[in-house]
Amino acid sequence: MTTVQTVRGPIAVEVLGTVLMHEHVFVLNEEVRRNYPHLWDEEAQVESAVTRLRALAERGVDTIVDPTVIGLGRDIERVARINAQVDLNIVPATGLYTYGDVPFCFSMHGPGTPLGGEEPLVELFVRDITEGIAGTDIKAAFLKCAIEDALTPGVERVLAAVAETHHRTGVPITVHTNPKSETGLVAQKVLRDRGVDLSQVVIGHSGDTTDLDYLRRLADAGSYLGMDRFGLDFLLPGDERLATVAALAAEGLAERMVLAHDASCHIDWLQPGVREQVLPNWHYTHLHDDVLPALREAGVTEQQLTTMLVDNPRRYFTPTS
Repeated sequence: MTTVQTVRGPIAVEVLGTVLMHEHVFVLNEEVRRNYPHLWDEEAQVESAVTRLRALAERGVDTIVDPTVIGLGRDIERVARINAQVDLNIVPATGLYTYGDVPFCFSMHGPGTPLGGEEPLVELFVRDITEGIAGTDIKAAFLKCAIEDALTPGVERVLAAVAETHHRTGVPITVHTNPKSETGLVAQKVLRDRGVDLSQVVIGHSGDTTDLDYLRRLADAGSYLGMDRFGLDFLLPGDERLATVAALAAEGLAERMVLAHDASCHIDWLQPGVREQVLPNWHYTHLHDDVLPALREAGVTEQQLTTMLVDNPRRYFTPTS
């Protein structure tokens, strides 16, 4: 029986149910939070998170996949405290999120650094997967990395560490990408050159473009397309996101897409109130309340929706060997 690690422990892949493949609980700069505590009310934020996640579960969502890693403020103990109050599977990640350099604490040791040596990131990622995160018994179920506009040396180093960890552990990979710079193709090349089976990779934020040729190239290489930013309308209006998913589904590519919002209970990238004013649809329940009905009207079938929300996540978390 294939199992998937969640915050509440391992579960059978068959019971993942309906899955949103890219949702955060919190996105924070933990150093800022700790040094400016007046910016953060722990109890209020935990209570708000519980309320928001319960609303999502009430819509029939069984699982969220949370790609919050180092660089995005991962605090697995806080997430576990919230998850204990919500009947929802939360699938945690390991990895490192950077668009440029690795953190200074990794800058002197490892490949391409002044002191050289083995890559310390691999050991840390493997530990999260095999032993547990932050001294807990909560294990990461997948790897997360990022490439925004360019393949910097730091970004390539993280991608290489992720590829090596994938080979050692067998867990799948999700990559933050920028379709406007076509960095999904760059990520695929780096990972493929390091022997990664691209069918075990989600190219995140593919839904930020209407360029069907670009999306077909990603899908033809075997990866899943992360159509995972519904509600982030300032990056691409919702009607264009819908039309793109519907067009690809009509071409028979539902088996290569996964759906989500890339939302969170709280993200400190935005000032208080801005998200509600500027991005009123960017929340966990937008997909079930608004997007899925609109996709049905656009001709996407129930079987195709099940494929994107149930079958594809199940395959992604099922090892290929």
